[in-house]
Amino acid sequence: MKVQVLLENVTKKYNATKAVEDLSFEIRKGEVFCLLGPSGCGKTTTLRLIAGLEKPDSGRIEIGGVTVAGEGTWMPPEKRRVGMVFQDYALFPHMNVFQNVAFGMRNQQEVRKRVLEVLELMGLDGMEKRYPHELSSGQQQRVAIARALAPEPEVILLDEPFSNLDADLRKQIRSDIKKILKKTGITTVFVTHDQEEAFFMSDKIGVMRNGRLEQVGTPEEVFHRPSTPFVAQFVGIADFISGVIKNGKVATPIGDLRIDARFPEGDMVRVLIRPDSIDIREDEDGDGVVLERLFLGTHYLYTILLTGGERLRCLRHHSLPIPIGAKVKVKLRTPGMPVIFRLQSD
Repeated sequence: MKVQVLLENVTKKYNATKAVEDLSFEIRKGEVFCLLGPSGCGKTTTLRLIAGLEKPDSGRIEIGGVTVAGEGTWMPPEKRRVGMVFQDYALFPHMNVFQNVAFGMRNQQEVRKRVLEVLELMGLDGMEKRYPHELSSGQQQRVAIARALAPEPEVILLDEPFSNLDADLRKQIRSDIKKILKKTGITTVFVTHDQEEAFFMSDKIGVMRNGRLEQVGTPEEVFHRPSTPFVAQFVGIADFISGVIKNGKVATPIGDLRIDARFPEGDMVRVLIRPDSIDIREDEDGDGVVLERLFLGTHYLYTILLTGGERLRCLRHHSLPIPIGAKVKVKLRTPGMPVIFRLQSD
């Protein structure tokens, strides 16, 4: 599968502030790629650089095998064959649905046919004469995406595409949009700060922090094998306990654990523990005590204070409640090896 979007060592500064720094990644044709990270980490700036709405200070951007920025080259946005959907949809209020979707299309002979095609694809057939104020938020978003798809771009860019929708509608719309993106086979880049959304939508995720990529991988890789403590904490509930390497294992407050990498004997490390990877049971000789119990419907989320003062959280089915204040034994629920970080890696 060929590379559709390529960024090499891209840096963009606003005055003395580096919005993105030395950014490099590639996106294969037909992939849905997510840039995930907190507000201000450079996600939207990266999207705007790909679209041509910003110029990089250094580095190179390639779309469809053609350099569009860098190496003395600059291709304006209208020539990049990139469609962009903004967070607020940016629909023209004085234009109806048909006119909004047709806006910017160059081949006027094919306009009506193509507009009706994408409206049917987006589930908007029969709505072409309505105006934006006559549509629901979900329908407005579909119109914005239809407008981006109509000129048949090589890449579509989505900026926080579901943030303006309520929770139930967001789930339905993102499911529909994912099916449409896969049906069309168009390469997609979208940005979000919502890890659940990123996991659901993406083939690959790039986790950003302070203008840099911390990790690129599949949703499963990013969640189960995070490359840094920041990634581990950003993509799910994560706790860390101290450990020391002894005889090829890591000694921790919850026992000796196997490791899948070579660390020098005596190394001090941090061990990643997720709430679903441990279990607890009442035990008067246990190594922890229940500090808190939150009801989450099908599960309780427990906070455990370990003997040495560290804390862990544990998810446990609601049918097996343990009271606050009870002493408990903590053990790993999953047979795999835990993720371990050296202390200096954070």
